[in-house]
Amino acid sequence: MMPTRFFASTRGVAAALACLTLGALAAPRDASAQIPQQEYNARRDSLARKLGDGVMVAFGAPTPVTDFGPFFQLVDFRYLTNYTEPDAALVMVVRGGKTTSTLFITPAGARQQFYYGKRPDSLNVVRTLGMNARSAGALEQVVDSLAATAKTVYTLADFASGDFAAQDSLTRGQQWARRFAAAHPQVEMRDAHPYVYQLRAKKSAAELALIRRSAEISAEGHQAAMRLQQPSKEYELQAALEYEFMRLGGARPSYGSIVGGGIRGTQLHYMRNRGDLTPGDMVVLDAATEYEGYAADITRSIPVSGTYSPDQRVMYQLVLDAQLAAERNSKVGMSSIAAQDSSEEVRARGLAKLGLIESVDATLDMPWRTDCSNSPRTCRQAMFWMIHGISHGIGLAVHDPAQFYSDNRTFKVGDAFTIEPGIYVSTAMLDALPDTPKNRQFIARVKAAVIRFQNTGVRIEDDYIVTEKGTERISSSAPREIVEIEALMRKRTRVVP
Repeated sequence: MMPTRFFASTRGVAAALACLTLGALAAPRDASAQIPQQEYNARRDSLARKLGDGVMVAFGAPTPVTDFGPFFQLVDFRYLTNYTEPDAALVMVVRGGKTTSTLFITPAGARQQFYYGKRPDSLNVVRTLGMNARSAGALEQVVDSLAATAKTVYTLADFASGDFAAQDSLTRGQQWARRFAAAHPQVEMRDAHPYVYQLRAKKSAAELALIRRSAEISAEGHQAAMRLQQPSKEYELQAALEYEFMRLGGARPSYGSIVGGGIRGTQLHYMRNRGDLTPGDMVVLDAATEYEGYAADITRSIPVSGTYSPDQRVMYQLVLDAQLAAERNSKVGMSSIAAQDSSEEVRARGLAKLGLIESVDATLDMPWRTDCSNSPRTCRQAMFWMIHGISHGIGLAVHDPAQFYSDNRTFKVGDAFTIEPGIYVSTAMLDALPDTPKNRQFIARVKAAVIRFQNTGVRIEDDYIVTEKGTERISSSAPREIVEIEALMRKRTRVVP
């Protein structure tokens, strides 16, 4: 790729670009798969009703500083605006629950347009997005003037994930908020993210359709990986997955693809994908795509050889039974905690039967910080092999704001979520335990079983949506029964190029 600084002259650039339409350099999009603009308008109206009065300033993502891949908008900003270009800000002036919205945009320079294409101008924003539009250079002056009468200014800062918001102080939005607060001490500054998260939790019919398509494409990717003939490296399976995602219209993986063979399958977020695939091992495939901004999240655990060993079959079926138990408890009106508990109980009973724990309720001194007095279940021996919760929301982010395992919410129409129980066994995990009398006894009693299931990681994850008709598993075209997976892998004919 030729770096921008090597463009020798801009003479005539503006004239040359005058003949280019806004969409001339853009990839085609499936119009039937779009969220209607009226829905974006309704989202801002809903947010305004939650805010009541004040000013809300939201920041989109800046122009990337590297050339690794195309630009992707921050999800909260996209949710409110449908604007997918960099260096923008949204200002909502809210009075009595009603809003006037203005998008502040940064046009591409004449030279820059040859590299990255044209950006919408103000007239285009007004016409297509239904908002007022101004130059980003006017943002400071406009918000400063609004501060004269506004008692509250809400901010939607430009960090990629709310998980790291407390540590994020260097983004453009965070720096702007600090400067603004210092200049206007009489104004109360508040975070708008909780209000936007509440809106994002319930998906519209249009959103559910996009999530469904994302899951369908992702499931096809998993089938392609299972059909791959004799892969010897983890990255070969990754390539098969991601090729199919792109071929079927996915924009990018919705998270870093996880392809972990053997002991690497016991590392929950292993993403290097450079290891050997050894016959006799299992491999965890946790990969999915993003379609029109919406993410899927699917995991399968398959035998490298194409056939599960007897012990692998036992462990896989245990995890599948745990997923099925959670499915039965994930209907409208049921509690997400009930789904979690049912899955844990199935696995705990199975682990006790296999000798991997002393009993269903036996406890450990965990290697991570946990409050056993307030949450005794988190210190059960079974949790040592299960580690994580079973569910999270999906949507514009692969871990969408509705995190079902973190509270006792009930399932409602408009929910989109995963169910992903897992069990991970290796002697290396025993080495991580603190040296205490309780743990020494545990190790002595379970070590033989741990050696039997050494380096076995099993996670099964599917995607679900809740509609008026009930809860539906939308990733069902990815085989998950043992007989289905083995049957597909027996037909492996696809060869790595």
